[in-house]
Amino acid sequence: MWRKLRILILLFILATVAHRAWLETHDLEWQDSLYVAVYPVNADGSSAAGRYIDSFDAGQWQEIGDYFAEEAQRYGLHIRTPFQLRQGAEVDYLPPQPPQNGTVLQTIIWSLHFRWWAWRNSPPVSVPPSIKLYLLYYDPEQYPVLPHSTALSKGRVGLVNLFAGERHAAQNAVVLAHELLHAVGASDKYDLASGLPHYPQGYAEPDRQPVYPQDYAELMAGRVPLSTSKAAIPASLAYTLIGEQTAAEIGWMRKGEQ
Repeated sequence: MWRKLRILILLFILATVAHRAWLETHDLEWQDSLYVAVYPVNADGSSAAGRYIDSFDAGQWQEIGDYFAEEAQRYGLHIRTPFQLRQGAEVDYLPPQPPQNGTVLQTIIWSLHFRWWAWRNSPPVSVPPSIKLYLLYYDPEQYPVLPHSTALSKGRVGLVNLFAGERHAAQNAVVLAHELLHAVGASDKYDLASGLPHYPQGYAEPDRQPVYPQDYAELMAGRVPLSTSKAAIPASLAYTLIGEQTAAEIGWMRKGEQ
């Protein structure tokens, strides 16, 4: 009896994993918009972060949706809006932070823990989301440097560390958009030690002559290359583009189109 029950439980788990994997693959055929739930979190418990979160309105996410719509048009995507962002209720509990310089095993354990935490902390939104991003806001007066954000394509969840305050909104949007593409399979395109974009995949216009200075940042590189040894943080999404390698990774370009 117990043996049969264990087999049934195992088969259910395998079926659930297989169904989730099929959904993730099907989503990236880009036949329909992917709905993204964004959940604000007062990460440091500060009044500054609390006031900023309280000022949110649903329309403020439109800029990011419009940005991806414009970039998708450049690649001839057949749907008008690849991502639609919906704000969820504020989440009161902090997610587990990824280990710093952790082993592969520690990272796997954290990934499972984070996905379980996300399942437990997902207030309903107007449309069931394909992707969940938790926006952790910090008072910039107390935290001038933020932990590294991260997002997982397995489970389509991410935690995004951001500064509280309107003057940081434009650069926050760049960070959020960057992590959103991680959630659908895009890779980083910069050197982890120096922060400089890799050439050519980390350049928005790698064929530009002269190469430097570039006018735009490749979104997954996160910097505008100014010389071989210098790069600047883009002021807003208006100064970023999605490069061909990134487009291929997320299914906006097929093999042979690059």
